[in-house]
This record gives sequence, C-alpha cells and structure tokens, in this order.
Amino acid sequence: MKKNSFIEGTIFASLSFLIIKFLGAIYVIPFYAIVGELGGALYSYAYTVYSLIVNICTIGIPHAISKIISEYNTLEMYEAKERTYKIGNKIMIVLSTVLFLLMFIFAKEAAYIFIGDIDSTGNSIGDVVLVIRSISFCLLIVPYLAVKRGYLQGQKFITVSTTGEVIEQVVRVAFILVGSYLAINVFGAKTSVGVAIAVFGAFIAGLAAYIYLEVKIRKNKKEFNMPAKNQKDQVTDKTILKKIVSFSIPLMIVSITTDLYNMTDLSLIIRGLGYLGYSGKVAETIGSIMATWATKICLIVNAITFGLTINIIPHMSANYVKKDYKAINSQFIKSIAMVIVIGLPMSVGISLLAEEVYYIFYGYSEYGAIILRFLPFSVMLGNINMVVNTSLQSLDKFKTIYITTFAGLLTNAILDVPLMILCDKVGIYPYYGAIISTIIGSSLALFISLKRLKKDMKFKYKDLLTILKKSIVPLLSMSAIVFILERLIAPFFTTRITSIITCTICAVVGAIVYGVLAYKNNLLYDSLGKEYVDEILTKLKLKKKNWYRKLYLFCLH
Repeated sequence: MKKNSFIEGTIFASLSFLIIKFLGAIYVIPFYAIVGELGGALYSYAYTVYSLIVNICTIGIPHAISKIISEYNTLEMYEAKERTYKIGNKIMIVLSTVLFLLMFIFAKEAAYIFIGDIDSTGNSIGDVVLVIRSISFCLLIVPYLAVKRGYLQGQKFITVSTTGEVIEQVVRVAFILVGSYLAINVFGAKTSVGVAIAVFGAFIAGLAAYIYLEVKIRKNKKEFNMPAKNQKDQVTDKTILKKIVSFSIPLMIVSITTDLYNMTDLSLIIRGLGYLGYSGKVAETIGSIMATWATKICLIVNAITFGLTINIIPHMSANYVKKDYKAINSQFIKSIAMVIVIGLPMSVGISLLAEEVYYIFYGYSEYGAIILRFLPFSVMLGNINMVVNTSLQSLDKFKTIYITTFAGLLTNAILDVPLMILCDKVGIYPYYGAIISTIIGSSLALFISLKRLKKDMKFKYKDLLTILKKSIVPLLSMSAIVFILERLIAPFFTTRITSIITCTICAVVGAIVYGVLAYKNNLLYDSLGKEYVDEILTKLKLKKKNWYRKLYLFCLH
C-alpha cells in the first residue's frame, strides 16, 4: 500500500468514481422497472432526507480529520495524527447515534414536508415514513466509514479509500436489485416495502466497505508512519478536539443549509406544479426526476469532480502549511481546468442526446428527456462550485464559503417559484424555471468565490481563461457533429438497444472530433500541465511510443 501523488490520486479516484457513478446510473434501469415512477419518488424522498442528515457527519468531521492528519503528517507529528483519528471516532459515536434517533423518530414530519397536502393520486404518508426509517439505519455505520476514509485520504492513501467506495457501491447495487425484486415480484409485497428494503442496502454496503478498510489498515500499519515508542507530541487532546470542531462546524453549517434547501426545493417544485394544475402523481414524478433520476445520469460527469475533491484537501493543506502559494494556485487552476475540459463536453453530449439517454435508463417518459436536456448545465456549475469550495476549505477560507453558499441558495430560493410561474405563462415548461434559478444561484456563488480568492490569495486566472478560449472550437465542432448525427440516425432507431447504438456512435465520433482538436491546439497540456501529462504517460509506459501517445491523448478526452 503506497501513498499517491496529486495527479495519480486524482486519476485513480476519478476512475473509481466513474465506476461508482456508472453503477449508480445503470442499476436504475432494472430498479425503475421494478418499482415504477411512484416507487422512484419514494426512493428520492428517502435519499433527500438521508443526504441532509448523513452529510452532517460525513462532510464536516471526516474532512476535518483529513486536513488535520495531513498537517500533522507534514510536520511528522505521527502520535498526534493517531490521536486525531481516535478522537474523531469518539465524536462520531455520539453524533451518529443522536442523528439516527432524530431521523427515525421524526420520519413522519419529514414525510409531510414532501406530500402533506397534495392529492391522493400519489404515495401515502405511511409509505414515505417507512422508507425514511429504513434508510435511517445507515447512520449507524456510514459516518464511521467516512472517518476511516478521512484517515486514509489525509495520508494520501487515495487508492485504498476509493477501492472501498467501489466495493460499497457494488454491494449496494446488488442488494437494491435483488432485495426489491424478491420483495415485490416474488413475495408480492407493496412497492413501498420493496423500496424500503432497497434503501436498507446502503447499511449492508457500508458495513462491507468498513470491514475492507479495517482489514487493509491492520495489515499495513507500518505504512502509516506509526509513532515511535514513548513518542508524545506537544499537542493536547483539547487542542485536537478544538481543531476538529473549528474546521468541521463551518462545513456542517454549509452542508445543512444546502441539504435543507435541496429538501425544500423538491417540496417547492412539487407544490408549485400542484399550484399550476398538475396532479399529485405527475408533480411527484417530475420532482423525483429532477431531484434524483435525471440527476443520476448527470452524476456520471461528476467522477472527475469527486476524484478532485477528495484529493485536493491533503495536497492543498500540505502546501498551505509550507506556505507554497504558487503550488496552491497551480493545483487550483488544474482542478478547475480538468472539470471544464473533461466535464463540459460530457455535459453537452448528454444534453444533445437527452431523449435517447433517458430512454436507455428509464424507458419512455413524458418529462424525463425534457428535463435532461437542460439539467446537465446546472450540474456542471455545481461541480465547479464543489471543487472551488473544497479548495476554500483546504485554505481555511470559511467566511467565503458562508457568503457564497448563502448568496447562491438565497438567490435560488427567491427565484424558484416566480421563474416557474413565469415560464408557464410564456409557454415554457415550468420546471425549467427551477433549473434556471439554480444556474443563476450557482453562477453568483462561483463569481463571488473566484473574486475573493483573487483578492485574498492573489490567485491568477489568466491560464484558466486561455483554457476556456481553447475549449470553444473543439466543443462547438463536437456539438455540431453530434447534433447532425443524432438527427440522421435517431429516426431509424426506436428501441432501447438501438438507442444505445445511437448514443455509442454519436459519443465515439464526438469524442474523436473533440479529442483530435483538443490535442492539436495543446488544450490537454494547458489544462493539466506538461509535467502532469508526461507523468501519466510514463506511468502507463507510453512515453516513448508516439503512436500510443496520440491514441492515449485521444482516448483521455
């Protein structure tokens, strides 16, 4: 087991998350067929509430532990590092138990937020309560798993951490599909029971990943720079606890605020559609598509972003301790560039092929493709903001995070319903109003963050602007080709299998066009840096093989 460099960790983490997100997207094809649209809505409710609660545990404290451990490792304070891990676990015992009880006890109140006063054509309060209580048991294992990952990431053991996440996802997907199918199609249980069993799979998956990481840590103790005998670093438990709390509390506040808004946003969409004359069933269906199902497809694009976010904290924190601001700025620019250069063409591709892509995953939907056509751009902005906020966390810029988060969410909240009503009045799909409000809010948050980083950290964005300019021609060329191909091919392909063929042809041709043009204008070197690209090629033993090199550069895009 070895530590990973910034680029190595990012690549491995991104590939792992690509597998995770692909599995997370592909399983919904059979799952949606098993539980139907209303079952899908129940699933969405459960995870919306669960995300709010679990993020309190998994966003703040694990990130704090990752950052503090990285600092102590840099300073060779190995005994303090181990105590940090132990103290983090003790905090989690209390916090996760309390949150589990709160989620279980107040499940009915949470259910009422979603469907309390809409008509009876959709799910019942009892159905929603059942799935929320079922998923609440995950809080008894997932937070401890997050702390263990923070321990590994803080020491740059990214491959081990992300392998655990792949294991977790494989077990979760298997349990979801087998459990829901047996419950509904074999034993004849209600849809709500099948969904309840499916969401409980997150607990089983978390337990499997926890066991894997624990075994790896126990077998490789020598790799963790364990403290020497009688070593006692000059830092008290009180100091460590204060550092954990001071770092995690701001993240918890931001996380709670964001997830509360997401929960409220889903409720506003459903109730707003009800106000505009949509039935309860249709409103629930549209809300769950926007909050969960279309978003799941877009989250495939998030692989590179998640890879970056877990890798940024230990590397930036280490450079921050050493006051190497040039390296920090370079890592920040490369992080944003990777999201733009790789994520943006993927988002455009999903948008252009929205009808075929949505049909592949969920079959025909009156609303799915329409939503998917526009949603990727909202998700893309969210990805960039995620990387920026993670960078701010590494640099202790919590005030900026507060300002940008609240400004973005407040703008979104103010514009949400008015834009839905406005879109409806001018003949545009009203749910587009909710997406537009999110884009406006995210753009405002990003603008403020970049401006503050330029002022406080003297960040320079000249290289980023160059990358954006160089992306225009490859992106527009790819878009034109995919648009034309889709119009030519699609009329001849009307089934799920043939839709896959359409998407494959368009994706391959689009990737070739984008990749060749991006390579020709040195976009890859500009976005990652020559040294990073050469490092990748060397690790893959492609450095001296020019024809392989070209092929690899093409495939990378």
